[in-house]
Amino acid sequence: MNIATLTVLKFDTPGGAEHALQVIEDLSKQQLITLQDAAIVSWPMGKKKPKTKQLTSMTGVGALSGAFWGMLFGLIFLVPIFGMVVGAAIGALSASFADVGISDDFIKSVRSKVTEGTSALFLLTSDAVQDKVVEATRGMKFELIASNLSQEEEDKLREVFAEEEAAAPAH
Repeated sequence: MNIATLTVLKFDTPGGAEHALQVIEDLSKQQLITLQDAAIVSWPMGKKKPKTKQLTSMTGVGALSGAFWGMLFGLIFLVPIFGMVVGAAIGALSASFADVGISDDFIKSVRSKVTEGTSALFLLTSDAVQDKVVEATRGMKFELIASNLSQEEEDKLREVFAEEEAAAPAH
């Protein structure tokens, strides 16, 4: 298995990410990319904070926990998401993300670019057939904010968030 890539595609419309996800899912069905997990942030005009959605259909080896997406979005957008409360934990959280290859610069970059009236598609992928993916996304207008994870960082990411998931109180 190739190294996973956490990719963020930023779109200039609130619906852009949703459309792009459909294209990526089609590519995944054609086995041109391995879509391990995904989440969407859409920020309609006039709203104080973005709406987020994790792909609930994603299950299996690659899928990250809701805790991961909740904490990442909480850290980026400084809002509690998926019912998680983010507060004093931000410092520790930031350090945990740095350990798994998600730097402060990455977080700040996403925060500054994904704003009201835009959307973003967060993808955890591997094994992409680059030319086919480029071809399929050619007509889309997006900005790429990518963070490649080493195998060690990817393993650590899964380990950290498997623990978080187990430690989270059930509601």
